[in-house]
Amino acid sequence: MTSSPQEQPFHLSVSESELEHLRKKLEISRLPDELEGAGWNYGVPLADIKRLVTHWKDGFDWRKAEAELNDLSMYTRDIDVEGFGTLNIHYVHQKSTVPNAIPLLFAHGWPGSFIEIRKMLPLLTSAGPDQPSFHVVAPSLPGFGFSEGVKKPGFAGPQYAELLNKLMLSLGYDEYIYQGGDWGYPLGAFTATHYGHKHLKAWHTNLPIAKPPTLLGSPFAYFKSFLIPPDMKRLATTKKFSTTGNGYFREQATKPQTLGYNLADSPVGLLAWIYEKLVLWTDKYPWTDDEVLTWISIYWFSRAGPAASVRIYYEMTGGGTHATDAGAKWTSVPFGAAYFPVEIFQFPKEWSHSIGKLVFESAHDKGGHFAAYENPDGLASDLRKMFGKGGPAHAVVTGKDGYA
Repeated sequence: MTSSPQEQPFHLSVSESELEHLRKKLEISRLPDELEGAGWNYGVPLADIKRLVTHWKDGFDWRKAEAELNDLSMYTRDIDVEGFGTLNIHYVHQKSTVPNAIPLLFAHGWPGSFIEIRKMLPLLTSAGPDQPSFHVVAPSLPGFGFSEGVKKPGFAGPQYAELLNKLMLSLGYDEYIYQGGDWGYPLGAFTATHYGHKHLKAWHTNLPIAKPPTLLGSPFAYFKSFLIPPDMKRLATTKKFSTTGNGYFREQATKPQTLGYNLADSPVGLLAWIYEKLVLWTDKYPWTDDEVLTWISIYWFSRAGPAASVRIYYEMTGGGTHATDAGAKWTSVPFGAAYFPVEIFQFPKEWSHSIGKLVFESAHDKGGHFAAYENPDGLASDLRKMFGKGGPAHAVVTGKDGYA
Protein backbone atom coordinates (compact mmCIF):
# COMPACT_ATOMS: atom_id res chain seq x y z
CA MET A 1 0.00 0.00 0.00
CA THR A 2 1.44 3.39 -1.05
CA SER A 3 2.54 5.78 1.70
CA SER A 4 2.73 9.45 0.79
CA PRO A 5 2.06 12.92 2.23
CA GLN A 6 0.19 13.62 -1.01
CA GLU A 7 -3.25 12.26 -1.79
CA GLN A 8 -2.93 8.85 -3.45
CA PRO A 9 -5.86 7.09 -5.15
CA PHE A 10 -6.78 3.91 -3.29
CA HIS A 11 -8.01 0.75 -5.00
CA LEU A 12 -9.06 -2.15 -2.81
CA SER A 13 -7.73 -5.50 -4.02
CA VAL A 14 -7.63 -8.39 -1.58
CA SER A 15 -5.22 -11.07 -2.73
CA GLU A 16 -6.37 -14.54 -3.73
CA SER A 17 -4.15 -15.97 -1.01
CA GLU A 18 -6.03 -13.97 1.62
CA LEU A 19 -9.37 -15.15 0.24
CA GLU A 20 -8.19 -18.76 0.25
CA HIS A 21 -6.91 -18.40 3.82
CA LEU A 22 -10.35 -17.14 4.87
CA ARG A 23 -12.06 -20.06 3.14
CA LYS A 24 -9.82 -22.54 4.94
CA LYS A 25 -10.51 -20.87 8.28
CA LEU A 26 -14.23 -21.09 7.68
CA GLU A 27 -13.96 -24.68 6.50
CA ILE A 28 -12.34 -25.89 9.73
CA SER A 29 -14.39 -23.74 12.11
CA ARG A 30 -15.93 -25.48 15.12
CA LEU A 31 -19.22 -24.05 16.39
CA PRO A 32 -20.59 -24.36 19.92
CA ASP A 33 -23.83 -26.04 20.89
CA GLU A 34 -26.91 -24.08 21.91
CA LEU A 35 -29.54 -24.39 24.64
CA GLU A 36 -33.03 -25.29 23.52
CA GLY A 37 -35.21 -22.24 22.96
CA ALA A 38 -32.38 -19.82 23.77
CA GLY A 39 -33.17 -17.45 20.91
CA TRP A 40 -31.22 -14.21 21.32
CA ASN A 41 -31.18 -14.36 25.12
CA TYR A 42 -27.68 -15.82 25.29
CA GLY A 43 -26.31 -14.05 22.22
CA VAL A 44 -26.39 -14.73 18.50
CA PRO A 45 -28.51 -17.81 17.63
CA LEU A 46 -26.57 -20.78 16.28
CA ALA A 47 -28.77 -20.99 13.19
CA ASP A 48 -27.82 -17.46 12.15
CA ILE A 49 -24.11 -18.15 12.44
CA LYS A 50 -24.38 -21.46 10.58
CA ARG A 51 -26.18 -19.73 7.73
CA LEU A 52 -23.75 -16.82 7.55
CA VAL A 53 -20.65 -19.02 7.77
CA THR A 54 -21.94 -21.25 4.96
CA HIS A 55 -22.73 -18.24 2.80
CA TRP A 56 -19.38 -16.57 3.56
CA LYS A 57 -17.57 -19.75 2.58
CA ASP A 58 -19.59 -20.88 -0.43
CA GLY A 59 -21.85 -18.11 -1.70
CA PHE A 60 -20.68 -14.62 -0.81
CA ASP A 61 -19.03 -12.84 -3.74
CA TRP A 62 -16.31 -10.69 -2.20
CA ARG A 63 -15.11 -9.54 -5.62
CA LYS A 64 -18.55 -8.06 -6.29
CA ALA A 65 -18.58 -6.31 -2.90
CA GLU A 66 -15.00 -5.14 -3.48
CA ALA A 67 -15.92 -3.65 -6.87
CA GLU A 68 -18.83 -1.78 -5.30
CA LEU A 69 -16.55 -0.37 -2.60
CA ASN A 70 -14.11 0.69 -5.30
CA ASP A 71 -16.87 2.80 -6.83
CA LEU A 72 -16.27 5.15 -3.90
CA SER A 73 -13.69 7.92 -4.35
CA MET A 74 -11.06 6.52 -1.99
CA TYR A 75 -7.58 7.80 -1.21
CA THR A 76 -4.73 7.53 1.27
CA ARG A 77 -2.24 10.04 2.56
CA ASP A 78 0.25 10.41 5.41
CA ILE A 79 -0.71 12.42 8.48
CA ASP A 80 1.83 13.29 11.18
CA VAL A 81 0.55 13.10 14.76
CA GLU A 82 2.70 14.59 17.49
CA GLY A 83 4.38 11.86 19.50
CA PHE A 84 3.09 9.08 17.24
CA GLY A 85 4.92 9.66 13.98
CA THR A 86 3.31 9.33 10.59
CA LEU A 87 0.12 7.37 9.97
CA ASN A 88 -1.06 6.49 6.49
CA ILE A 89 -4.79 7.21 6.50
CA HIS A 90 -7.46 5.85 4.17
CA TYR A 91 -10.49 8.00 3.43
CA VAL A 92 -13.40 8.60 1.12
CA HIS A 93 -13.34 12.06 -0.47
CA GLN A 94 -16.43 12.77 -2.51
CA LYS A 95 -16.65 16.31 -3.86
CA SER A 96 -19.83 18.04 -4.91
CA THR A 97 -20.16 19.75 -8.27
CA VAL A 98 -21.08 22.90 -6.35
CA PRO A 99 -17.94 25.05 -5.93
CA ASN A 100 -19.26 26.55 -2.70
CA ALA A 101 -20.16 23.18 -1.18
CA ILE A 102 -19.62 22.90 2.57
CA PRO A 103 -16.66 20.72 3.64
CA LEU A 104 -18.04 17.96 5.88
CA LEU A 105 -15.95 15.57 7.96
CA PHE A 106 -17.80 12.34 8.77
CA ALA A 107 -16.47 10.14 11.59
CA HIS A 108 -17.55 6.50 12.04
CA GLY A 109 -17.39 4.33 15.13
CA TRP A 110 -17.20 0.67 16.12
CA PRO A 111 -18.29 -1.75 14.70
CA GLY A 112 -18.78 0.55 11.75
CA SER A 113 -16.36 1.84 9.14
CA PHE A 114 -16.20 4.17 6.17
CA ILE A 115 -19.00 2.08 4.62
CA GLU A 116 -21.49 3.92 6.84
CA ILE A 117 -21.25 7.02 4.64
CA ARG A 118 -21.99 5.18 1.39
CA LYS A 119 -25.77 5.70 1.31
CA MET A 120 -25.47 9.35 2.32
CA LEU A 121 -22.95 10.37 -0.33
CA PRO A 122 -25.42 10.97 -3.19
CA LEU A 123 -27.76 12.80 -0.81
CA LEU A 124 -25.12 15.12 0.61
CA THR A 125 -23.23 15.88 -2.60
CA SER A 126 -26.30 16.50 -4.76
CA ALA A 127 -26.90 20.04 -6.00
CA GLY A 128 -30.18 21.91 -5.89
CA PRO A 129 -31.54 25.41 -5.38
CA ASP A 130 -33.40 24.44 -2.21
CA GLN A 131 -30.70 22.57 -0.32
CA PRO A 132 -27.02 22.95 0.53
CA SER A 133 -24.44 20.61 -0.94
CA PHE A 134 -21.39 19.18 0.79
CA HIS A 135 -17.87 18.03 0.00
CA VAL A 136 -17.67 14.82 2.09
CA VAL A 137 -14.55 13.40 3.75
CA ALA A 138 -15.02 10.08 5.56
CA PRO A 139 -11.77 8.63 6.93
CA SER A 140 -11.10 5.19 8.29
CA LEU A 141 -9.93 5.85 11.83
CA PRO A 142 -6.44 4.53 12.63
CA GLY A 143 -6.66 0.77 13.09
CA PHE A 144 -9.93 0.57 11.17
CA GLY A 145 -10.57 -0.31 7.55
CA PHE A 146 -7.57 0.45 5.39
CA SER A 147 -5.85 3.02 7.58
CA GLU A 148 -2.57 2.20 9.28
CA GLY A 149 -2.77 1.20 12.94
CA VAL A 150 -1.19 3.02 15.86
CA LYS A 151 2.03 1.43 17.10
CA LYS A 152 2.20 2.54 20.75
CA PRO A 153 -0.15 3.29 23.65
CA GLY A 154 -1.76 6.63 24.45
CA PHE A 155 -3.48 7.55 21.18
CA ALA A 156 -6.63 9.13 22.63
CA GLY A 157 -9.04 12.04 22.10
CA PRO A 158 -6.53 14.84 21.46
CA GLN A 159 -4.58 12.68 19.01
CA TYR A 160 -7.68 11.67 17.05
CA ALA A 161 -8.71 15.31 16.90
CA GLU A 162 -5.25 16.33 15.67
CA LEU A 163 -5.32 13.67 12.97
CA LEU A 164 -8.83 14.54 11.79
CA ASN A 165 -8.11 18.26 11.72
CA LYS A 166 -4.83 17.78 9.86
CA LEU A 167 -6.56 15.57 7.31
CA MET A 168 -9.08 18.31 6.54
CA LEU A 169 -6.36 20.96 6.34
CA SER A 170 -4.29 18.75 4.01
CA LEU A 171 -7.28 18.61 1.66
CA GLY A 172 -7.47 22.39 1.54
CA TYR A 173 -10.40 22.70 3.95
CA ASP A 174 -9.21 25.31 6.43
CA GLU A 175 -12.75 25.52 7.78
CA TYR A 176 -15.20 22.63 7.94
CA ILE A 177 -18.16 21.08 9.73
CA TYR A 178 -18.45 17.66 11.34
CA GLN A 179 -20.90 14.80 11.79
CA GLY A 180 -20.46 11.60 13.75
CA GLY A 181 -22.12 8.89 15.80
CA ASP A 182 -20.72 6.26 18.16
CA TRP A 183 -17.02 7.19 18.53
CA GLY A 184 -17.83 10.12 16.28
CA TYR A 185 -19.44 11.82 19.29
CA PRO A 186 -16.41 12.04 21.63
CA LEU A 187 -14.05 12.61 18.72
CA GLY A 188 -16.25 15.52 17.64
CA ALA A 189 -16.20 16.90 21.17
CA PHE A 190 -12.39 16.74 21.24
CA THR A 191 -12.13 18.32 17.80
CA ALA A 192 -14.39 21.16 18.94
CA THR A 193 -12.30 21.55 22.09
CA HIS A 194 -8.96 21.81 20.30
CA TYR A 195 -9.88 23.24 16.89
CA GLY A 196 -13.28 24.82 17.36
CA HIS A 197 -14.05 28.19 15.76
CA LYS A 198 -10.70 28.47 13.97
CA HIS A 199 -11.18 25.32 11.87
CA LEU A 200 -14.22 23.38 13.07
CA LYS A 201 -17.12 25.78 12.59
CA ALA A 202 -20.05 23.57 13.71
CA TRP A 203 -20.75 19.94 14.52
CA HIS A 204 -23.59 17.44 14.74
CA THR A 205 -23.97 14.05 16.37
CA ASN A 206 -26.57 11.30 16.43
CA LEU A 207 -25.21 9.98 19.75
CA PRO A 208 -25.34 12.90 22.21
CA ILE A 209 -23.82 11.43 25.38
CA ALA A 210 -25.09 14.13 27.72
CA LYS A 211 -24.65 14.79 31.41
CA PRO A 212 -27.02 16.51 33.86
CA PRO A 213 -26.67 20.29 33.47
CA THR A 214 -24.68 22.17 36.11
CA LEU A 215 -25.09 25.71 37.38
CA LEU A 216 -21.71 26.80 36.03
CA GLY A 217 -21.73 24.77 32.84
CA SER A 218 -25.30 25.31 31.60
CA PRO A 219 -27.13 27.69 33.95
CA PHE A 220 -30.26 28.01 31.78
CA ALA A 221 -30.62 24.25 31.39
CA TYR A 222 -29.80 23.80 35.08
CA PHE A 223 -32.66 25.99 36.31
CA LYS A 224 -34.98 24.61 33.63
CA SER A 225 -34.36 21.11 34.97
CA PHE A 226 -36.16 22.08 38.18
CA LEU A 227 -39.25 23.03 36.20
CA ILE A 228 -39.21 20.16 33.69
CA PRO A 229 -38.17 16.78 35.11
CA PRO A 230 -35.82 14.68 32.95
CA ASP A 231 -37.26 12.09 30.59
CA MET A 232 -36.93 8.99 32.73
CA LYS A 233 -37.95 6.73 29.86
CA ARG A 234 -34.82 7.68 27.93
CA LEU A 235 -32.67 7.15 31.01
CA ALA A 236 -34.31 3.76 31.57
CA THR A 237 -33.26 2.72 28.05
CA THR A 238 -29.66 3.60 28.86
CA LYS A 239 -29.79 1.82 32.22
CA LYS A 240 -31.18 -1.34 30.64
CA PHE A 241 -28.50 -1.39 27.95
CA SER A 242 -25.76 -0.69 30.50
CA THR A 243 -26.98 -3.67 32.54
CA THR A 244 -27.72 -6.23 29.82
CA GLY A 245 -25.84 -5.15 26.68
CA ASN A 246 -22.68 -3.34 27.68
CA GLY A 247 -20.35 -6.25 28.43
CA TYR A 248 -18.55 -5.78 25.11
CA PHE A 249 -17.61 -2.24 26.17
CA ARG A 250 -16.08 -3.30 29.48
CA GLU A 251 -14.02 -6.03 27.82
CA GLN A 252 -12.78 -3.80 25.00
CA ALA A 253 -12.02 -0.96 27.41
CA THR A 254 -10.05 -3.08 29.85
CA LYS A 255 -8.52 -6.10 28.05
CA PRO A 256 -8.67 -5.47 24.29
CA GLN A 257 -5.57 -7.55 23.59
CA THR A 258 -7.10 -10.68 25.11
CA LEU A 259 -10.21 -10.30 22.98
CA GLY A 260 -8.05 -9.45 19.99
CA TYR A 261 -6.67 -12.98 19.67
CA ASN A 262 -10.18 -14.23 18.94
CA LEU A 263 -10.99 -11.42 16.52
CA ALA A 264 -7.71 -11.77 14.62
CA ASP A 265 -7.64 -15.57 14.38
CA SER A 266 -11.27 -16.59 14.04
CA PRO A 267 -13.47 -15.19 11.27
CA VAL A 268 -16.44 -16.89 12.95
CA GLY A 269 -15.63 -15.21 16.25
CA LEU A 270 -15.34 -11.84 14.51
CA LEU A 271 -18.60 -12.46 12.66
CA ALA A 272 -20.55 -13.31 15.81
CA TRP A 273 -19.04 -10.44 17.81
CA ILE A 274 -20.08 -7.81 15.26
CA TYR A 275 -23.25 -9.40 13.87
CA GLU A 276 -24.78 -9.29 17.34
CA LYS A 277 -24.45 -5.49 17.36
CA LEU A 278 -25.70 -5.06 13.81
CA VAL A 279 -28.94 -6.79 14.76
CA LEU A 280 -29.50 -5.64 18.34
CA TRP A 281 -28.45 -2.01 17.88
CA THR A 282 -30.61 -1.29 14.83
CA ASP A 283 -34.29 -0.50 14.41
CA LYS A 284 -35.34 -3.80 12.82
CA TYR A 285 -33.06 -3.01 9.88
CA PRO A 286 -33.54 -5.74 7.21
CA TRP A 287 -29.94 -6.87 6.90
CA THR A 288 -29.16 -9.09 3.95
CA ASP A 289 -26.45 -11.70 4.42
CA ASP A 290 -24.35 -9.95 1.77
CA GLU A 291 -24.57 -6.65 3.65
CA VAL A 292 -23.51 -8.29 6.90
CA LEU A 293 -20.60 -10.11 5.30
CA THR A 294 -19.39 -6.96 3.54
CA TRP A 295 -19.26 -5.17 6.91
CA ILE A 296 -17.45 -8.10 8.53
CA SER A 297 -15.07 -8.61 5.61
CA ILE A 298 -13.89 -4.99 5.85
CA TYR A 299 -12.77 -5.85 9.39
CA TRP A 300 -11.28 -9.23 8.44
CA PHE A 301 -9.28 -7.79 5.55
CA SER A 302 -8.45 -4.54 7.35
CA ARG A 303 -4.92 -3.23 7.09
CA ALA A 304 -4.08 -3.44 10.80
CA GLY A 305 -6.25 -6.49 11.50
CA PRO A 306 -9.54 -6.58 13.41
CA ALA A 307 -7.92 -6.57 16.86
CA ALA A 308 -6.58 -3.06 16.30
CA SER A 309 -10.07 -1.56 16.06
CA VAL A 310 -11.08 -2.34 19.64
CA ARG A 311 -8.09 -0.62 21.26
CA ILE A 312 -9.84 2.73 20.87
CA TYR A 313 -12.01 1.71 23.83
CA TYR A 314 -8.97 1.34 26.09
CA GLU A 315 -7.29 4.53 24.96
CA MET A 316 -10.41 6.71 25.09
CA THR A 317 -11.34 5.53 28.60
CA GLY A 318 -7.93 5.19 30.21
CA GLY A 319 -8.45 1.45 30.50
CA GLY A 320 -12.04 1.83 31.65
CA THR A 321 -11.33 4.43 34.33
CA HIS A 322 -13.11 7.47 32.88
CA ALA A 323 -15.74 8.60 30.39
CA THR A 324 -15.00 8.57 26.66
CA ASP A 325 -15.20 12.38 26.49
CA ALA A 326 -13.20 13.13 29.65
CA GLY A 327 -11.00 16.12 28.84
CA ALA A 328 -13.26 17.54 26.15
CA LYS A 329 -14.73 20.94 27.03
CA TRP A 330 -18.02 22.68 26.48
CA THR A 331 -17.52 25.16 23.64
CA SER A 332 -19.62 27.80 21.93
CA VAL A 333 -19.10 26.09 18.56
CA PRO A 334 -22.63 25.60 17.13
CA PHE A 335 -23.77 22.09 17.93
CA GLY A 336 -26.64 19.89 16.71
CA ALA A 337 -28.11 16.69 18.10
CA ALA A 338 -30.33 14.03 16.53
CA TYR A 339 -32.36 11.51 18.50
CA PHE A 340 -33.14 8.13 16.96
CA PRO A 341 -35.67 5.87 18.70
CA VAL A 342 -33.57 2.69 18.98
CA GLU A 343 -30.27 4.33 19.93
CA ILE A 344 -28.58 2.23 22.61
CA PHE A 345 -27.60 5.19 24.80
CA GLN A 346 -30.33 7.76 25.41
CA PHE A 347 -30.31 10.76 27.71
CA PRO A 348 -32.86 13.50 28.41
CA LYS A 349 -32.88 15.86 25.48
CA GLU A 350 -32.59 18.85 27.81
CA TRP A 351 -29.18 17.59 28.89
CA SER A 352 -27.74 18.05 25.39
CA HIS A 353 -27.05 21.68 26.34
CA SER A 354 -24.25 20.31 28.53
CA ILE A 355 -22.33 19.14 25.44
CA GLY A 356 -22.03 22.43 23.58
CA LYS A 357 -23.90 25.41 22.21
CA LEU A 358 -27.03 23.56 21.14
CA VAL A 359 -28.57 25.27 18.12
CA PHE A 360 -30.34 22.38 16.40
CA GLU A 361 -32.29 19.29 17.49
CA SER A 362 -34.31 16.67 15.67
CA ALA A 363 -36.28 13.61 16.71
CA HIS A 364 -36.78 10.77 14.23
CA ASP A 365 -39.43 8.08 14.06
CA LYS A 366 -37.10 5.32 12.87
CA GLY A 367 -33.46 4.40 13.16
CA GLY A 368 -30.98 3.09 15.68
CA HIS A 369 -27.27 3.23 16.36
CA PHE A 370 -26.14 3.21 12.72
CA ALA A 371 -28.25 6.19 11.67
CA ALA A 372 -26.27 7.08 8.53
CA TYR A 373 -26.82 3.55 7.23
CA GLU A 374 -30.29 2.83 8.59
CA ASN A 375 -31.93 6.19 7.94
CA PRO A 376 -29.68 8.15 5.55
CA ASP A 377 -32.52 10.38 4.37
CA GLY A 378 -33.32 11.43 7.92
CA LEU A 379 -29.73 12.21 8.85
CA ALA A 380 -29.04 14.02 5.57
CA SER A 381 -32.19 16.08 6.12
CA ASP A 382 -30.85 17.14 9.52
CA LEU A 383 -27.64 18.44 7.97
CA ARG A 384 -29.53 20.28 5.25
CA LYS A 385 -31.77 21.95 7.82
CA MET A 386 -28.96 22.84 10.19
CA PHE A 387 -26.64 24.23 7.51
CA GLY A 388 -29.10 25.35 4.85
CA LYS A 389 -30.66 28.76 4.34
CA GLY A 390 -32.60 29.75 7.42
CA GLY A 391 -30.82 27.13 9.51
CA PRO A 392 -29.04 28.00 12.75
CA ALA A 393 -25.60 27.19 11.30
CA HIS A 394 -26.08 28.53 7.78
CA ALA A 395 -22.89 29.94 6.19
CA VAL A 396 -20.66 29.15 9.20
CA VAL A 397 -17.86 28.17 6.80
CA THR A 398 -16.43 31.30 5.22
CA GLY A 399 -17.39 31.60 1.57
CA LYS A 400 -18.99 28.15 1.43
CA ASP A 401 -22.72 28.16 2.09
CA GLY A 402 -23.42 25.05 0.00
CA TYR A 403 -25.40 26.74 -2.78
CA ALA A 404 -24.47 27.22 -6.41
